[in-house]
Amino acid sequence: MPLYLCLIFASFNFLCLYPPPLTRHHHNDDIALMGIPKFTSSKHNTNLPSSSPIRQNLVNRPSSPNNNGLINSVFRILQRFMSGNKIDGGSRSEEEEKVYCWLYTLAQSDKDLVFEYVRSTERGLSFTEAERRLKENGPNIPLEYNFPSWWHLLWNAFFHFFNMILIVLSALSYITSDSPNGCIMLTLVFISVSLRFYLEYSSSKAAMKLTEFVRCPIKVQRCAGRVVQTELIVQIDQRDIVPGDIVIFEPGDLFPGDVRLLSSKHLVVSQSSLTGESWTTEKTADIREVQSTPLLELKNICFMGTNVVSGSGTGLVVSTGSKTYMSTMFSNIGKQKPPDDFEKGVKRISYVLIGVMLVVVTIIIVIDYITSHALSESVLFGISVASALTPQMLPLIVNSSLAKGALAMARDRCVVKSLAAIRDMGSMDILCIDKTGTLTMDRAILVNHLDSSGLLKEKVLRFAFLNSYFKTDQKYPLDDAILAYVYTNGYKFQPSKWRKINEIPFDFIRRRVSIILETESNINERNNHFFRRFMVTKGALEEVIKVCSFIEHVDGGAVTNLSPEDYRRILIMEEDISNQGLRVLGVAEKRLQTESSDVSMINEDIIESDMVFIGLITFYDPPKDSAKQALWRLAEKGVKAKVLTGDSLSLAMKICEEVGIRTTHVTTGPDLELLTQDSFHETIKRATVLARLTPTQKLRVVQSLQTVGNHVVGFLGDGINDSLALDAANVGISVDSGASVAKDFADIILLEKDLNVLVSGVEQGRLTFGNTMKYIKMSVIANVGGVLSLLIATVVLQKEPMTSKQLLTQSFLYSVGQIAIPWDKMEEDAVKTPQKWSEKGLPMFILWNGPVCTLCDTATLLFILIYYKTSSMDIKFIHSAWFVEGLLMQTLMIHLIRTEKIPFIQDVASWPVLVSTVLISATGIAIPYTPIGGFMEFIQLPLSYFGFLVLLFLGYFTVGQVVKRIYILVYKKWL
Repeated sequence: MPLYLCLIFASFNFLCLYPPPLTRHHHNDDIALMGIPKFTSSKHNTNLPSSSPIRQNLVNRPSSPNNNGLINSVFRILQRFMSGNKIDGGSRSEEEEKVYCWLYTLAQSDKDLVFEYVRSTERGLSFTEAERRLKENGPNIPLEYNFPSWWHLLWNAFFHFFNMILIVLSALSYITSDSPNGCIMLTLVFISVSLRFYLEYSSSKAAMKLTEFVRCPIKVQRCAGRVVQTELIVQIDQRDIVPGDIVIFEPGDLFPGDVRLLSSKHLVVSQSSLTGESWTTEKTADIREVQSTPLLELKNICFMGTNVVSGSGTGLVVSTGSKTYMSTMFSNIGKQKPPDDFEKGVKRISYVLIGVMLVVVTIIIVIDYITSHALSESVLFGISVASALTPQMLPLIVNSSLAKGALAMARDRCVVKSLAAIRDMGSMDILCIDKTGTLTMDRAILVNHLDSSGLLKEKVLRFAFLNSYFKTDQKYPLDDAILAYVYTNGYKFQPSKWRKINEIPFDFIRRRVSIILETESNINERNNHFFRRFMVTKGALEEVIKVCSFIEHVDGGAVTNLSPEDYRRILIMEEDISNQGLRVLGVAEKRLQTESSDVSMINEDIIESDMVFIGLITFYDPPKDSAKQALWRLAEKGVKAKVLTGDSLSLAMKICEEVGIRTTHVTTGPDLELLTQDSFHETIKRATVLARLTPTQKLRVVQSLQTVGNHVVGFLGDGINDSLALDAANVGISVDSGASVAKDFADIILLEKDLNVLVSGVEQGRLTFGNTMKYIKMSVIANVGGVLSLLIATVVLQKEPMTSKQLLTQSFLYSVGQIAIPWDKMEEDAVKTPQKWSEKGLPMFILWNGPVCTLCDTATLLFILIYYKTSSMDIKFIHSAWFVEGLLMQTLMIHLIRTEKIPFIQDVASWPVLVSTVLISATGIAIPYTPIGGFMEFIQLPLSYFGFLVLLFLGYFTVGQVVKRIYILVYKKWL
C-alpha cells in the first residue's frame, strides 16, 4: 500500500479513536495517539512547530460535529477497503487493526516523522513529561488478567444444577419432618462439591506470569534542565516506561514495549516469545518498510517481550501496556473457550427431568391425597418420588470418573489442571501441534559435508570443525552439531596441532565467522612450505560465496576462478537442499602468505576476500523416534493431526513427511491473510500443515475448526506464542519445560514432551466419557421408567406402592451401587472413535429403552395382583414385592446398558461393578427378612416370587437386547 494512504488512514484512525479535547488549558490540548499524549518539548530552541502539517492533520480537531461524522465515515470506508473481504476467522479485530496500522505507519515513516507521531524529541522526554504520561497511561503492564480464585472454584463446584435440585429437595424433606432423607441428600452434595473443589484447586493454581517481562531495569535517555537541557541515561523499571521514551539496549535486554528503531549496530533479536521458533532475526534502523512485509518480519520494529541476542542500538517506544502487539494478542484471553457440550447437555436433561418431576409428582400427590386425605403424607411421598427421579449421584459420579482419570493420567506423567479436560480428551478429534520440540528433537544434527559438486568431502568437514572448535566469540547450536558429528564418527582432525591467531566474529550483517589458524606441523600440501597460515570462514552460503573468487573442484582438488555458472549451480544446489528441510552453511578457506604480519590490524573487508569456496554443510532438526508411532496411534483412534508452526513451510513439510503427516494441502500465514471468509475456512479444513503462523493466526485456526468445522480441538504448545490457542482450544496441552504463561493457560501439563502420553490421555478420556454416559443414561432411564411405574401403580392401587422411606431407601441403595461405575471398563470399539455428546441421542435413548423398564414393573404389578390375588388391603406385601423388584431391576439394568453385547455372556463388567451388583442385590433381598425390614414395614416374601423374578429378568434381558439391536441398526451406535 502506498505510504500516503496509510498516513491518511492513520490520521483518521487517531482522530476518530483518540479525539483531542475542545479546550486547550494546561495540558488538555495533548492528544493520546495509541495512548500517547502529545506534549511540547524543549529541544534546543523550541517547541515543535505549531504550523506543522502533520500536527495539524493529527491534532487539530474539527469544530463541527458533521465534519467529525464525515471523518468517521471516511475512516470506515478506508478501513473496509484496506482490510478486504475478511472475517471472523481470517480478519483482525478492531483493536488489532489499530495496532497493525499504527506499527505499519511507523515502519514506513522517516525517523523525524516518528518523533512527530509520538510527540517526542531526539533528546527524549523530560522527567516531568514522563511522569505525566505515566499517570495518564498507567503502568507498563502487558496484560492484567485475574484467574479464578479458590472461592470462585468452590462456587462453581457447589452450584451444579443437580446439586441445586438436591438442596431444594433436602430443604423440603426437612420442612416435612423427613430428616433422614434430607441428611442423605446433603451428604451427597457435600461429598461431590468437596471432591471437585479439592481436585481442581490443588492441581490448578493458575497465575499469569507475564509480569516476568516487566520486572527488569531499562536504560532510558531523558532530558533535564529548564534553561540548558542535558541528556541523561537513567535506569528505570519497565513498569515506568512510557510512549515517547528513547531506550538503549544491549545483548540480553528485553524490549519494554513496541519500539521503532532509531539506530542499530549488528542488532539480532530473538522473537521466540511471539513465534515459538528458536531462529533469530536481524533488525536495522536504516530502512523504510513496505506494507506487504508481514508484521513480525518488519526490520525496524521490535516488539514487547522479545529480546536482544547480539548487537546494540536505540529505539523510540511507540506503544506500551495494553496497546502493544503482545497485549493485543492476549486481549481475549479467558473469553475464547467454546461452550461445554457436555454441561449444556446435562442442563437440558435437568430441565426435562424437572418438567417430568413437576407433572408426575403433582399427579401422584393429588391421587394420593384423594385416596388418603392426608396432605402431609401425600406431600412427603411426592417429595420422595421427586428425589427418586433425580440422578442424585450424578455430580459425584461425574467427579469420581474425572478424578479417577486424573489419577490414571498422573501415572502417565500428566498433571491435570482442569478435570473437565479429561472428558474433552475423549471427544477430541483434531490435535493441533507445534513442530519444534514436539515432532522434532529441537536440536540440530549435521547431515552432510559436500563439495561444490554435491559429493561428500572430508576436507569440508575438517575446516568446518576447525572453525567451530576455535571459535570463542559465541557458540551456536550448529557449532555444537559439527563438533558432535566429528567426535561421534571417529574423525581425528588433531586440533592440538593448530594454533589460533585471530578471529573475526560473527555478526548479522556479514553473517559469517572467520578464524585465522596456524599449523604447528608441516602440512605439506602441494609441496608448498610457505602456506602454513589459513583463514577458515563459515556462515550463510550466500555471504560466504560473496567473498569467494575461486572454487575448489572435485577433480584433483583443482582451484579455478569462480564462474557465474559455478555460482548458479551452487545456489540451485542450496535451493534443492533447503526444499528438503535442511539448513545450509558455506565453508571457504584462504591461505595467507604473510606470517609475520599483524593480522589483528588487517581490515576485515580486505582479508575476507579472494577466498576459495570448498563446499557446504547441511543440518537437520530430526523428528522424534516416538512421533511417527504416536501419530499413527492417534489416527487409529480418529484423531487427526494438524501442524501449526511459525517456521518455514519447506522445513515443516520435510518433518511432516518423515512422521507420516500428509502434505498434499499446506498453507502459510501470509497466504491466509489474503483469503476471504469462505476460502479461509475451506483452507483450514483441508490443510494439514500451516507454517509461518502468528499467534493470532493460530488462534483463528483453532476457532475455525471449532465453529465452522464443529470439531473438538486439542492444542499442544509450549511457548508464549501458543497461549492464545491454548486458551481457546477445548483441550489446552503444554509441557513442564514450557513457558510459564503457556502452562497457566493449559488444561493438561505433560511432564514428558512425548505424543505417546497423549495417546494414553485420549484413551483415558474416552473411558471417562463412556462411563459417565453409562451412568447418565441408565440412571435417567431407571428413574424416569420407575417414576412412571409408580404413577401407574398409584392410579391402579389408589394407594402408594411404597412408602416414602421405602422409596428413599431403594433409591439410596441403587445410588450406592452406581459408585462403582467409574471403575468399569469400556469395549474396545467404544474407545476407537471420539466420543461426543449428542443432543438428540439421549432423548431417543430414553424413548427406546424407558418403556422396557415400565413394562417389566407393570408386569410385576399384574403378577402380584393376579397370581397372589392380593388387594389394596395387602399393602405390606405389595410394598415388599415392589421394593425388591425395583431395586433388582435398577441394579441389573447396569449390565444391560453398559455394553452393546449380550451381558454376562459376550461381555462381563469389571470386578468392582460385579461386586457392587452382588452386594446391593443381596442387601435388597435380605432386608425384608431382617429387623430393619420390620422397622420399614416389610414382610417376608415367598420363594415363588423369586422364581417369578428370575423369569421376569430373563424376559427383561431378552426384550432389552432385542430393543438394543434394533436401536443399533437404526442409529449405528449404542452409548
